[in-house]
Amino acid sequence: MLSKNGIKILDLTYPDLRRLILEMGEPEYRAGQLSRWIYQKFASSYAEMSDLPQQMRERLQAQTILLTLEALEERSTADGRTGKILFRLQDGRTVESTFMIYDPSSLSRERRTVCVSTQAGCALGCRFCATGQQGFERNLFPGEILEQVLFFARRVSREQKGKNLEIHRRPVTNVVLMGMGEPLANYENVRVALEIMNSKEGLGLGARQITLSTAGLVPGIKRLARENLHVELAISLHAPDNELRNRLMPINRKYPLEQLIQSAREYLEITGRRPTFEYALFQGVNDSPSQARALANLLKGLNCSVNLIIGNRTGTEFHPATLKQATEFEKQLRNQGINVTLRDSRGADIEAGCGQLRGRRLAGMIG
Repeated sequence: MLSKNGIKILDLTYPDLRRLILEMGEPEYRAGQLSRWIYQKFASSYAEMSDLPQQMRERLQAQTILLTLEALEERSTADGRTGKILFRLQDGRTVESTFMIYDPSSLSRERRTVCVSTQAGCALGCRFCATGQQGFERNLFPGEILEQVLFFARRVSREQKGKNLEIHRRPVTNVVLMGMGEPLANYENVRVALEIMNSKEGLGLGARQITLSTAGLVPGIKRLARENLHVELAISLHAPDNELRNRLMPINRKYPLEQLIQSAREYLEITGRRPTFEYALFQGVNDSPSQARALANLLKGLNCSVNLIIGNRTGTEFHPATLKQATEFEKQLRNQGINVTLRDSRGADIEAGCGQLRGRRLAGMIG
């Protein structure tokens, strides 16, 4: 992308980057060097790129923009396993990102996951979501999405080097597009960001390492199924019937559950990757055993999984379900043959829920 100040490097796919390098009169292999500095060595400036000629680095500095985000505020949990940062974009708008470290299990090594935003604000207005109450400001560019990942990758990489520890895996092992905004409402920019995440010249992440979460934009799900992108699909469901989902998630009035579930079936048929349904449990709203059985009936015959999580407190209307209620809900689904996982609810003490930290800051500015 060309801004008034120059080309934003992180907006460029590798073919675009190669063309830029050739237009600068440099040999093609310089594109590979530049890409490695950005996506594998996590350089924060052109000055660090020591194997590029000095004159080339000066031209890049004069004609392009490498990084654009500014960290405004940061919070971490007491155990240091979850952190959240509020970033300011070039135009002054703000977005949030969350970094989560998951302990190794018998099935996998330690995971370091970044949850990124794809929009500043959101237009969908889900009633339980802090971001949805803030309104929509604008879509993020591909580079603004990628830079959230690179920020944490750079930090982990430097911390490891400072401790003289060898990094056996990528500093960031997983990316989830589950932060502020609806990814499929920013389709083209998200597609480019995913292409760069997948690319061996970019972050080199595969399908099991990237998850895109949607509130249920059916045309976007169908389009994503036909893209040559390696990404897992997660669908925010949060209700087992249209009446409740209409109330919680207005997008359901346009794309009701019948259409949404059918699009998930098509995604599975085309990609071979089973979708995941996310379900946040709120006390007295969507957490009863009968609602669990209704959810199981809705998903009957679909090869999928369900991620349950105890919802975040939002305003005065939505209160987290108790652990007992969540466990009973999980049991009901499991008894109906649904592949279900009750996830840990993390970061409540640092306002890690989507849009919470930004919302508090906006309220302070308004007040």
